Amino acid sequence: MTSYAKEAPFAWCRSEYDTLQSVLVCPPHYMEIKEVINDVQKRYQKENIDIEKATQQHKQFVKALQENGVAVELLQPSEQFPEQVFTRDIGFTVDDTVFIGEMASSIRQGEEAELEKWLKSQQIRFESLGCNRVEGGDVIIDHDTLYVGISSRTSKTAIQELQEKLPRFNVVPISFDEKYLHLDCVFNILSPTEALIFPEALDADTIKMLAKRYTLLKVNAEEQFTLGTNVLSIGNRRVFSQPQNKKVNHLLKKHNFNVIEVDFSEIIKSGGAFRCCTMPLVRK
Repeated sequence: MTSYAKEAPFAWCRSEYDTLQSVLVCPPHYMEIKEVINDVQKRYQKENIDIEKATQQHKQFVKALQENGVAVELLQPSEQFPEQVFTRDIGFTVDDTVFIGEMASSIRQGEEAELEKWLKSQQIRFESLGCNRVEGGDVIIDHDTLYVGISSRTSKTAIQELQEKLPRFNVVPISFDEKYLHLDCVFNILSPTEALIFPEALDADTIKMLAKRYTLLKVNAEEQFTLGTNVLSIGNRRVFSQPQNKKVNHLLKKHNFNVIEVDFSEIIKSGGAFRCCTMPLVRK
């Protein structure tokens, strides 16, 4: 276990919807489906990724973030990591600390060290988790509560470790159908009172529990497949979403969200969208 801190911590995050001020992304220069890990990749394995198109879409996303006042930090991509574009999985920020995950898939193991080097270079407080498997796509924060998905990517041991390290938080384990890979592919908090959900992936008790806290906006199976749940809130009811997911966008607009549409059709072929591709550093 390692940690590093500067005198005045740079990182800060207590929700999925406070104003996003600074975020870490990684350009998809070496993006490729090498090892099928979800149903989306299975469909696109033969077609694979058009890197030039994916890179252009990612640039448009970065530009749109900057136009909306978000400072974008770039993690240098490495040729040995074809899924490094999904920075959310490598780490996640809680309070003033970036927690570095432990990647479950062999194709992604080693990305943790790249993130650690970057955090050290920026003098950002971090801590490496010593548990067996934890990825940021399974960790969703809402102030005093940390929802953590139990999946093939995040173990029960990880959840126990997070509760020990974050005693002021209520760490809530959430079981879901593992074929959807990460919790943020089936559940995503948009505001203090609203969340997107793909109910088919969760059991009735879990849905009932979440419904007590949030108005649940349901995503259908077709738009879940195109990562309609994996939007990114940047604060003040502004949400990044794909233009292809028309029903999700209609639902968001109906609930008075300002939908920022960016085409991410090439990047989602690997099973992740806007939330997956962003690791918030500062939300206030």
